[in-house]
Amino acid sequence: MAFVVTENCIKCKYTDCVEVCPVDCFYEGPNFLVIHPDECIDCALCEPECPAEAIFAEDELPDSQRQFIALNAELAEKWPVITEKKDPPEDAEEWDGKPGKLAHLKR
Repeated sequence: MAFVVTENCIKCKYTDCVEVCPVDCFYEGPNFLVIHPDECIDCALCEPECPAEAIFAEDELPDSQRQFIALNAELAEKWPVITEKKDPPEDAEEWDGKPGKLAHLKR
C-alpha cells in the first residue's frame, strides 16, 4: 500500500510533505504533486504535514478520489522528483478546499 495525493493538492501544491519523506518519492508537476507508488514505503510521515489534507493512505481514500491512485502512478513516471520544500503558489489558500479542481490539473 502507498499514500496517494488527491484532488485538493491541485493548484495548492504545498510542499511541506516533501521535506519529511525519507525516500524522496514525491514528484512535481506544474500545479500538483504525486507520490510514486512503487517508491513509497508507507511511513505515513507526509500525511499530517499536508496543509490541504490532500494525502491519504490508499486504503483510506474516499471513493470520489480513487482515480488518483492511477493518476499518481502515471504522473510519477513523467515528472521530476522533488526533495525540497518550496513556497506554495500565491493563490494556494484561495484554491484550498474548492471542488472540481481536476479540470485545472496541468500535465
